[in-house]
Amino acid sequence: MAEGAPAPGAPTRAQRDEARRQRAGGAQTRRSYARGRPSIDDRPPAPWGSFPLSELTILIGIVLIIGGFFVSGSRGPIVSVAGLVLGSLGGLEISVREHFAGYRSHSLLLAGALAMLTVTVIALVAGKVLIPILLGAGLIAFGAGFVVLREAFKRRSGGVSFR
Repeated sequence: MAEGAPAPGAPTRAQRDEARRQRAGGAQTRRSYARGRPSIDDRPPAPWGSFPLSELTILIGIVLIIGGFFVSGSRGPIVSVAGLVLGSLGGLEISVREHFAGYRSHSLLLAGALAMLTVTVIALVAGKVLIPILLGAGLIAFGAGFVVLREAFKRRSGGVSFR
């Protein structure tokens, strides 16, 4: 028998490679389900289809934030704040979609957004309010929002409290 020639009845290289791929694929699938991690294919689709609206919103926000440093006068900070708001809204939309689809838990992020919204509305409506009152209202909104959002994620994800 020539050196390097396969033994009779031994599997070919293609068969060994195929068996290795199957073992690796099976182990990866078992591991990902064991940890409760959804695949990228499980990501919830946007309601507007494949158009990257959220990503473009975030990109425009980043451009406005950077552009605000180059705009002179009193409009520079306004442009930067507009960019922050636009980028935040794009990220918040993705977080809401993923959270309520059971893909990933964003309970802390969404509860923080709820607290910021609560504090902002109280400050705008009531006018001059003491800071401890605003902090208390924000903490109450954050705590209640976190509990409600965590339970909503558990229902959507099949009982898992975070991913």
